[in-house]
Amino acid sequence: MTRPRPAPGLALGAYLAASRAIPLLAPMVLNRRLRRGKELPDRWREKLGQATLPRPKGKVIWLHAVGLGETLALRGLIDAMAAQSEAEFLVTSTTRASAEVLGANLPARTRHQFLPLDAPAYLARFLDHWRPSLSVWAEQDLWPGAVAATDARGIPLTLVNARMNADAHARRARWKGLYADLFARFRLITAQDDATALHLQALGAKGVSVTGSLKAAAPPLQADPARLAAVRTALAGRRAVLLASSHPDDEVALFTALRPATSRPLVLIAPRDPARGAEIAARAAEHGLTSTRRSLDEGPDRDLWIVDSFGEMGLWLRLCPVTLVGGTFGAVEGHNPWEPAALGSAILHGPRIANFAGDFASLHGASAALPVAVETLLGALRDDHSAMAARARALSDACRAGLGPLAADLLALT
Repeated sequence: MTRPRPAPGLALGAYLAASRAIPLLAPMVLNRRLRRGKELPDRWREKLGQATLPRPKGKVIWLHAVGLGETLALRGLIDAMAAQSEAEFLVTSTTRASAEVLGANLPARTRHQFLPLDAPAYLARFLDHWRPSLSVWAEQDLWPGAVAATDARGIPLTLVNARMNADAHARRARWKGLYADLFARFRLITAQDDATALHLQALGAKGVSVTGSLKAAAPPLQADPARLAAVRTALAGRRAVLLASSHPDDEVALFTALRPATSRPLVLIAPRDPARGAEIAARAAEHGLTSTRRSLDEGPDRDLWIVDSFGEMGLWLRLCPVTLVGGTFGAVEGHNPWEPAALGSAILHGPRIANFAGDFASLHGASAALPVAVETLLGALRDDHSAMAARARALSDACRAGLGPLAADLLALT
C-alpha cells in the first residue's frame, strides 16, 4: 500500500517556490568558492547535480551528513548494513574536508558525492542519476528541498543520530511549522539522547527513539602503511603524545603546562585548522618551546611537532598512546573522543566538554577517560594509561557491535 504524502504547508511551499531562484546565483558563488580553495576543482559541479561517478547496479542506499565528523560517523552504520545486505552505498556531504577525509576512509561498496544545492533542477538531476532506495539523514540539518523532492518520488526518508541542544532547538522553534512539515515525511527518526528526542518532538517529530551516538560506533580511522612506518622510524623511540583537533585555548593550556618542565614527552599538535601551523609555532616560541612543522617537511626533533597536515589523524592516533582531546579548554566545548578510543589511545580532556557531554559521561562511567587541569596536565601526559585506553577501546567495539538492530530497521524500509 502506497504511503500518503502530505502536501507542502505554507512555509515549505514558500521555500520551494523561492528555491527555484537558486540557479541564478549558484554558478557564480561556486566559482568564487573554487577560487578560494573551498571547492574541489574536479568536483564542484556535483553541487549542480552533475554526478562524477556512475551509478552501481542494484539497490543504492543514500546517506547524508553535513561536515567531517558527522560524515565519518556514518561508517559504522554502513558497515552494519553491508553485513546484512548486498546494497551499495552513496554518502553525500557539503564540505571539502568531509570529501577528502572520507575518501581515505571509505567503507566497502561506498562512494562519495557532494549534495546538490537545494534547487529543484539540481535535485532532479541527482535523483534521476542515483535512484536511491532509501535516504538516511544524519544529525540535525535538513535541506527542505531535498527532503521534499525525495519524498515526492516515494523514496523512504529516515533521520538518524540526531543531536539538538537547547540553543539549536530555540533557533528552530521559530520555524516549527516548517520542521513539522519535514518530519512528517520521515519513516524513522532516532536521536542520540533524551534531550534531543524531546526537542525533536517539540518541533513535531513523531515516534522518536533514542539509540545513542554513531560516533561511538565508528570504525578506526585508516592510515597509510608506508607513512606509518616512516613516521614510526622518525620518532626513533621517543614517547609521543597527541593534542588532537586543537584550538588556541588548548595550545595555551599545553604550553603553560610544558614550559617549566625540564623533562617533556614529544607532543604532536594536530590543529583543527591545519592552516594555523605557523601561528602555533610562533605562540610556542613565546612560551620558550621549540617546534617543527610537518607541512614544511620538518621532522620530530624538537619539543613539539606541529602535524599541520590534512587527513592523517589515523596516523597520529596509532603512534601516540595518549591523546589530549582538543576544544576542551575553551568555548568550543570539545571534539569527538571516540576516534582515539577506537585506536586504543588513552583519552585526556580539559574541563569544557558540553558538545560531547553524553559521550564523555559514557567514557567516565567506564573509567575510560580522564579529566585534567593545566596543573595536572604534564603529569597526566607522562603517565601510563594503557588500562584506561583498553577500556575505551572495548567500549567503542561494543558500540560498533550494537548497530545491528538499527541497520536492520533501515534495511526493512528499502
